[in-house]
Amino acid sequence: MNILILSAGTRNKIIQYFKREVGDTGKVIATDMSELAPAIYEADAFYIVPRMTTPGYIEEILEICKKEKIDGILSLIDPELSLLAKNEQQFKEIGVTVIGSSYEVCEMSLDKMKMFEFCKENNFKAAQSWNNLNEFKKAVADKKVTFPVFVKPQCGSASIAISKVVDMETVELLFAHAKENEQLMIQEYLKGQEIGADIYIDMISGEAVSIFTKKKLVMRAGETDKSVSFKDEKLFSLLKEFVKKAGYRGQIDVDVFDVDGEYYISEVNPRFGGGYPHAYECGVNHMKLIAENLQGNVNAQQTGGYEEEIFMMKYNEVLVEKMGE
Repeated sequence: MNILILSAGTRNKIIQYFKREVGDTGKVIATDMSELAPAIYEADAFYIVPRMTTPGYIEEILEICKKEKIDGILSLIDPELSLLAKNEQQFKEIGVTVIGSSYEVCEMSLDKMKMFEFCKENNFKAAQSWNNLNEFKKAVADKKVTFPVFVKPQCGSASIAISKVVDMETVELLFAHAKENEQLMIQEYLKGQEIGADIYIDMISGEAVSIFTKKKLVMRAGETDKSVSFKDEKLFSLLKEFVKKAGYRGQIDVDVFDVDGEYYISEVNPRFGGGYPHAYECGVNHMKLIAENLQGNVNAQQTGGYEEEIFMMKYNEVLVEKMGE
């Protein structure tokens, strides 16, 4: 079995875990647009490719798939998920399975207002959100929301360009100086315990067959730096219902807030998140679930099959390579 991982970046552990799963019977191939992406050197082979917005990019990825006899393909960055889903049929025609959700679901996940609207329509608690400044001002006047709030790009990831704001003057200033073609939004500040959920939705049955939840203790650059595992059947049930209604497939990463015992859906990344190594090292092997699906097998339910109170602590490592060899 051969796996192609796009935009590998610094996700060295994801490459390592896939290599353990395919063993000597397959290969893990990686791509990135930079030779300085450390994860590519963990793969059995790698390709330096253009930026995903470059004309002909998909055709180049398809050629790599043919050359390396790829069985399954996935990406580790959000915008590329939609691109893969949009071109799923082309991959299918050459025998490659796109490991991920549909184009519509990926686009909803990338757009925080669309995600809020989905949650609201389907009775899932979520932080109140506005992308219209006048509507937000009215909500403040009606005492439906109080400061502080978050101002952030409506479409964005890795906590880039997020501001915690304590007054209306600053909100107005941020909106007035937004980048061209950038839609900002305002989101209610949720005061509570932030939780990360690593979920695998079987690509054949459509059921969430594995859920790992962790309380986030320390964050860095939008990623979980330290966390501790825990279980709650109420949360498991909520997440199963959420992913089923939304129509997710494959690996996803969901951010949740526990506010006074009530769970609020925050954001969804339909890919492996930066905190997934916590799940894997606790025995929650989603690489194996992917491999089973690629072989045409439906995975059995295994949610909660891990220990509580197991801590993850990330630390720095160094990779040294001589380029051009």
